[in-house]
Amino acid sequence: MAELMALLLFVCICLALMAGYPVAFTLGGMSLLFAGLGILTGSFEAGYLSALPNRLFGIMNNQTMLAVPLFVFMGVMLEKSKIAEDLLESMSRLFGRLRGGLVISVCVVGALLAASTGIVGATVVTMGLLALPSLLRRGYDPAIATGTLAATGTLGQIIPPSIVLVLLGDVMSTAYQQAQLKMGIFSPKTVSVGDLFIGALLPGLMLVGLYILYLVAITFLHPEKMPAVPREELGRVDWGKLLGTLVPPLALIVSVLGSILLGYATPTEAAAIGAVGATLLALFKGQLTFGQLRGVVHDTTSITCMVFLILVGASLFSLVFRGFGGEQVIEDVFRALPGGALGAFFVVMLVIFLLGFILDFIEIIFVVVPMVGPVLLAMGLDPVWLGVMLALNLQTSFLTPPFGFSLFYLRGVTPSSVATTTIYRGVIPFIGLQILMLVIAYFWPELITWLPTRFYG
Repeated sequence: MAELMALLLFVCICLALMAGYPVAFTLGGMSLLFAGLGILTGSFEAGYLSALPNRLFGIMNNQTMLAVPLFVFMGVMLEKSKIAEDLLESMSRLFGRLRGGLVISVCVVGALLAASTGIVGATVVTMGLLALPSLLRRGYDPAIATGTLAATGTLGQIIPPSIVLVLLGDVMSTAYQQAQLKMGIFSPKTVSVGDLFIGALLPGLMLVGLYILYLVAITFLHPEKMPAVPREELGRVDWGKLLGTLVPPLALIVSVLGSILLGYATPTEAAAIGAVGATLLALFKGQLTFGQLRGVVHDTTSITCMVFLILVGASLFSLVFRGFGGEQVIEDVFRALPGGALGAFFVVMLVIFLLGFILDFIEIIFVVVPMVGPVLLAMGLDPVWLGVMLALNLQTSFLTPPFGFSLFYLRGVTPSSVATTTIYRGVIPFIGLQILMLVIAYFWPELITWLPTRFYG
């Protein structure tokens, strides 16, 4: 009876989320409803709920999660400083005279914004407003133009510093400790957000390379879809302006990631460096007024409250799910699958990929990963490798129709002359490239594990 209630709880939450109910209230409310039913039917021990206050206090006292508002502040501040506009103009002058040069510029600028802002919505909307009209006006194929913009916007989810990696790192850390305690290891090792940041660096940069290689291949196979821009239309490259545009955000990226890589700062401390650096950059560019600062703080508070409220609901869900014995059900199912740990891994990755069509990445991180993470890690999978593989998989959820958030953001700034089906058609090759990156990282796990080992032993 208890195991059936656990499965029904998961199914009902997924159905409620698909129906559009708020994530945090769905997780918390549905979990409490099932807990009440379980107490009435004798399938749930009420004592489990007594652990909730300690869990909530642990969330509010979690130093790692302090990085979330700081990285969000950094990203929103950089968006207000119009860094994307300057970068795109300079890169377009540099690459635009080449066939396909404008979309390659979009990829390069998208990667830089990913490493400096890490906010998908801001990147997609900003790049869409700035680049899409120019691409369409100059004869670029609408599917390629919109697909490139939507895909490059998602790079912020895998190139550190990334909110996804911060949230996933905290969940994976808890899952790894639970897995070790199950195995009888009572002095458990930890996996940190910094480990995931470093592990995701090479796959993230390789993904940018795959995007660019794909676009270059299209210029040879279908040159008419990506024409070159006449030299006289672009004007000469102003190298001084180009360096002045590139150096500040690169310096900020190096200071944030470098302080983590070299062990001088934790991800939370590095996020504070990034927030201060982004503010100074906005001041230097003359883009920061009191009204803009107020808007940045408002946006940061809204996003942070949403994340933490979801985390509270997810904590209640995992507590009730475990009280019904759901974790044991998952473990039994995984151990019965052919192929052992790898068989279970493939099933989880497939389920997460399919859930990405209908659920947001935050919902998947806080609902699915706590259920399957401890079981997979107890079966012997490397926590850093598993965390980055999950992040790569979650990145596809931004592009998979019908509920890919990147598609929603881009649709909002795309002219009505470009059909929604054109946008969907444009992102399909990039979804394929993301899956290819997953395959590459599966067969060469050192791409993920080498740098963390190199820096942390």
